[in-house]
Amino acid sequence: MPEREEQTQELSEILRVRRDKLEALKQEGRDPYEVTSFDKTHGSTDIIDRFDEYEGKDVSVAGRIISKRIMGKASFFHILDGQGSIQVYARRDVMGEEPYAEYKKMDIGDIVGVTGEAFRTNAGEISVKAHTISLLSKSLLPLPEKWHGLKDTDLRYRQRYVDLIVNPDVKKTFYMRSKIIKSIRDFMDNRGYIEVETPILQDSAGGAAARPFITHHNTLDMDMYMRIATELHLKRLIVGGFEKVYEIGRIFRNEGMDTRHNPEFTTIEMYEAYTDYKGMMDLCEDLICYCAEQVLESDVLTYDGVEVNLKRPWKRLTMVDAVKEYAGVDFSACEDDEQARSKAKEAGIHFEGTPTRGELLNEAFEQKVEEHLVQPTFICDYPVEVSPLAKRKADEPWLTERFEVFVTSRELGNAFSELNDPDDQRERFMDQVRRREEGDDEANMMDEDFVTALSYAMPPTGGMGIGIDRLVMLLTDSHSIRDVLLFPTMKPKGE
Repeated sequence: MPEREEQTQELSEILRVRRDKLEALKQEGRDPYEVTSFDKTHGSTDIIDRFDEYEGKDVSVAGRIISKRIMGKASFFHILDGQGSIQVYARRDVMGEEPYAEYKKMDIGDIVGVTGEAFRTNAGEISVKAHTISLLSKSLLPLPEKWHGLKDTDLRYRQRYVDLIVNPDVKKTFYMRSKIIKSIRDFMDNRGYIEVETPILQDSAGGAAARPFITHHNTLDMDMYMRIATELHLKRLIVGGFEKVYEIGRIFRNEGMDTRHNPEFTTIEMYEAYTDYKGMMDLCEDLICYCAEQVLESDVLTYDGVEVNLKRPWKRLTMVDAVKEYAGVDFSACEDDEQARSKAKEAGIHFEGTPTRGELLNEAFEQKVEEHLVQPTFICDYPVEVSPLAKRKADEPWLTERFEVFVTSRELGNAFSELNDPDDQRERFMDQVRRREEGDDEANMMDEDFVTALSYAMPPTGGMGIGIDRLVMLLTDSHSIRDVLLFPTMKPKGE
């Protein structure tokens, strides 16, 4: 018999047996799904970490049976709760013959409540000596074999609930994610920022170069867009008189999927009046280092086997100088676009059509520089063509006061001295509209209301966005964005 067919038959038999057990319980009036609560007094880690305090005392624990070893009149099993796992010791002469017999019918995967005494076994393992064991919920499906059996990456992402049960390190990652987000909030709140919420459904998708998701509002009979950034609404609040605002929010972009990109992801964007992109650089260093210290208790970490040193100050390099260093081309010395194209060809930079000097500078950076930026590095002064919302540099108007921060060769954050000239903003929106008409579906849309807001005067402002998923990847040594999203986007099984 083929191995797959044999496994299918074995699974079918397991399912039949478990359903038979459930039916028997129901016939006896002991349906486990009718249990509504259990008086749990302690967690596994509480007992283990404070055993001197709890030894010999009664405790009540609850969790999922993850291993079981029956030895006739006595048994050992482990339960997994929200903190970790703890061993339970069950004896027939302590529990009584009938309750012990009922316990023996329980399966790995079942949820149980245990009351008993905290003690240490002869082997030295901290355990609970069970007085009673209550079945709280019946598992009809078996856990992956031998506890660490869920190895299929695709299945892990699809059935995250099983992944969390059988792979403790996965649960640890998401506890760390929660702690990172809390650290971000604490940091921002302590700096005097106000957390706000802005619309997810918008009539114009703006604030980034990305293809939006489109939906339809039935009552208004109009198409709407899932937001691709929180930027434009947050800057409206700066116009309205808030001086420090931030939002941690879900963003939606109808784009490709890989180890760094998921169609929905989480960012923090923050805006502060009366500062610029240099102020945002200082804030970025402080924020990320604060998170590392809170979560890792260190400003040095290891990512994919490479040591990353977050100690401040981080390296700061203009895009022009970075391209000059790694690609050998000084685009600031080019007299016109044609000369820039000639220099780019000589340096082996690939491009199509007739890009401008600024577009070529950005292309050269992406092709020749990014891969070298392993240690934290600020790349500053992006060309205006790829920075439609950033303020121009006064002495080099083909560039903008913008930076991106790179760690482990990937972008972690993006910041500007925010453009607050309504006429300049309108012209850049019009250029973006022209690009959309030429087929660039990631170009910005015109946002007349945002231009109107700027016309009421926005103070000099620094703004920054940081990808929280990528920050979590960095601090947890995770190599795919799917490893830090509880429920990543997946193509339906079988399609």
